[in-house]
Formats: sequence, C-alpha cells, structure tokens
Amino acid sequence: MGFTFTGNPFPNVAITTPLVMFLWIPVVIYLFSRFPARKAVVISFLVAWLFLPQAVLELPGIPNYTKTSATCYGILLATIIYDVGRFSTFRFSLLDLPMAIWCLCPFVSSISNDLGAYDGVSATMNQVMTWGIPYFLGRIYINSLDGFRLLATGIFMGGLVYIPFCLIENRFSPQLHRIVYGDHAFLDFGQSIRLGGFRPTVFMHHGLAVGAFMMVATLSGIWLWRAGTLKRLWDIPVKWLVWALFITFILVRSTGAYGLLAFGVGIMIVGRRFRSALPIFLLILGIFAYLYVNTFTESYVTDQILDNLGGVFPEDRLQSLEFRFFNEELLAQRAQQRFWFGWGGFGRALVQIDPLNPWSGITVQDSLWIIAFGHHGIVGLTSLFVSMLLPVIVLFWSRYPARQWFNPQVAPAIVLAVGVVLYMVDCILNAMINPLYILAVGGIAGLVLKPKEKLRKAKPRMVMVEQEAYPAIKSSGYRGL
Repeated sequence: MGFTFTGNPFPNVAITTPLVMFLWIPVVIYLFSRFPARKAVVISFLVAWLFLPQAVLELPGIPNYTKTSATCYGILLATIIYDVGRFSTFRFSLLDLPMAIWCLCPFVSSISNDLGAYDGVSATMNQVMTWGIPYFLGRIYINSLDGFRLLATGIFMGGLVYIPFCLIENRFSPQLHRIVYGDHAFLDFGQSIRLGGFRPTVFMHHGLAVGAFMMVATLSGIWLWRAGTLKRLWDIPVKWLVWALFITFILVRSTGAYGLLAFGVGIMIVGRRFRSALPIFLLILGIFAYLYVNTFTESYVTDQILDNLGGVFPEDRLQSLEFRFFNEELLAQRAQQRFWFGWGGFGRALVQIDPLNPWSGITVQDSLWIIAFGHHGIVGLTSLFVSMLLPVIVLFWSRYPARQWFNPQVAPAIVLAVGVVLYMVDCILNAMINPLYILAVGGIAGLVLKPKEKLRKAKPRMVMVEQEAYPAIKSSGYRGL
C-alpha cells in the first residue's frame, strides 16, 4: 500500500510525497495556533490545493487520503482543539438538503445495484470527504462578508504566487511536480502541448485545473480592483498585479478558461453599467436546460454547439469537443437505463463504443455531469448541480441585487459566486473537482441563512502626497491574510 498519483498508477514516488502528505495535518494545526481560525482555514485550503502533490493513498473502509482529505482532517482536528464552539453555530437548513442528498447518493446507488453495504458506506465516506466536509467548513467559517474578503483576496494572491511557476513551465514544459514529488501527476504529456507551446500543470492534476484556477484568480483581482475592495497589495498598486496575472493567465493556454473569463467580465460589466443580474440567471438557466435536454430527452444539442463554435476555436479544440460529446451521448444512453440512482462504481456506467467491435475501446467520462449521471442517476446529478447553484441563486435574487455588487464589502462574495457558476459551466465539459469552490458555496449558503449584514459607509480616502502608500492601504481596509 502506497501513494499513487492521479492518473498515474505506477509513479516514481519521491520521499517528499509521503513526507509532505503526512506532515500536512500537523502543519494545519500549527496554522490554527498561529492565525485566527477563519484565516487558517483559507490558508490551509489554498496552500494545499496549490502546492501539495496529486497523490492518493487508498485506505480500506475509510476515505482516500488526498490533499483535500488531509486538509479537512487537519481543520476538523484543529477546530476541536482551538475553536470547538464553532461546530455549535451550524444549523441544518433546507438549503443544505441538496448537498446532503449528493453525499448520500453513493450508498443508495450501491444498494440498488447489489454492490453491497460495505461498498456503499465506503463510497459515501469518500463523497462526504470530497464534497460534504469542505461545504460544511464553508458554512461555519466562510459565512460572512469578511470571510469572503479573506477567501477572494487569498485566491487572488494564490494566482499571483503561481505566476513564476506557470512561467517556468510555460517555457520548459510541466516538470515541477516531477522534480519535487518524483513523477508527473498526469500520464498523457501530449495534453500539455497547446497553442504552439506548453500548458502548465504545476502541482495540479491537469493544465485545465490550472487554467480554471487562474481564471477565477484573475476575475477576483479584476473585480476587487474595480470595486475598490483592494487598492494596494504588498505595497504595489493592485492594477499592476492584475495585469501581471492576466498576462500569465493568457500564457496558461487554456481556451475554455479564456471563454469563462470573458463570460465573467461580461457579467461584471453588465452588472456595473446596467445594474442587472440577468446574464448570470440566463447562464444558470442554460446549465439546467443543457442537463435537461441530455438526460430527459433523446435529443442532443451538441451538433448545434459545434457549428456555432466553428469560427471561434481552433480545429483541434473542436475535434476534442466533438470526441467528448460523442462519448457523452453513448454514456447518457447507458445512464438512462438506470435513470434514478445510476450504475454505481466499478466502471459499470461505461459502455463499449462499438458493441460489434471489441477493439473499439471503452467510452471516456470527461465531464463531471456525465460522471454524476452515470454513477448516481438523475437524483445524484440534480442534487449536485442544485447544491452548487441554489445558494448562488438565493444570493443574487434576494440578498444582494446587482446595484450592490460593487460595494467594497459585497464584491468579494459576488465575484466568488460568479466564479462558482463559471465552474459549474466548466463541469459540463470537464471533471476538475476543486474544494475551493465547494468551500465558497458552503460560505454562500451560510451567508444567505444569516441576517443581512449592515454595510458600512465608505470612509473618505486620506490624501498625503509624501506618504501616499500607507493611507491607500489603510483606506482599502486590507490587512493581509
């Protein structure tokens, strides 16, 4: 029994991998002793996601030991030691019900497929650790405007910290994970070559995950800058840091992330200029419409999508998209045979591409939505997307309308809510599970369930010619992470 890397079952594991993974829990506990609890939670999730290896230690009967589970174990233990009263602040709500259903779906799927209670309990515990615990921690820690300021600023800073690593791999190819941890996290090195250069993966599972993270970090920086939430960071004007991050984001070479950032900036512009949340609601409606067409009907909109994107994206990207859509049509037909709770695990949701040709290969599950539908049926698929999007809908509909989106206090929560919606759009095409988004959704649920916070009136900005840097930091309210 030992660590393996995601997508690489026979890695050359360096001693740094088990050392870092097993020492991470005491490091998280130390962070709680060094910083306020909320700040320690944000730092723990960010550092783990950005720098811990893509390693998995499979343990019988309990959740797999990964960077996410190690962080959750550490935070839960540290909370018991330093902040045990925090647990009593949680009150279960109907808003939490979809996430609870999503976490319990694996057990029902296993039982309905005669896979046994042991398999059901094991799969459910993994689901709870991957989704339920980050959501729960968001509910009890990132449930205020100050909490979202910490998280949004932290994600922006995380993107800035990733700049030199992305530039190194952009120039020399993805090698940092191999150098530090012994081997590549992902076997197919060819997927790292895009748009005439190398697509960085740094310490994440795939270049697409890096692209998605740098997208939300860039959007956070732009939004916080334009809202006046941040004016200076590390004694540098934020606009220059935003430009540096944006240029690096372009060099990440992720065309899908380019489109998502364009969507996010468009939502920001419409919200600022027209004080309307209509684009975000239309985007959410589009997500559910896509899922409905591909699960409840025998019609598919993939051909129309490919035709509309024909003049926008390169031919090789369209071929990749066409391959995914072709596989998803076969997988959706397979999932409809076990419509309510899916096929469970052990590859039962997969199907032969050509039943008459045994050499045709097995279908590939690239998208999170088709994985949820195939493994846990329409109940799992619906609970997943509702759990991630319903708190966002409530936030935009009844808590903070578009006219308040650029209030310096509100902006961090809004930009992360937009980032969650963009992430769920990405889940239509990819399956890059990121605990930061789950943490944010839990925080959004906690925020909308609490009484609305009173917004402070903006203080007049101090102006000092000789010592302008300090007043700018003071007026922005930023104190660092």
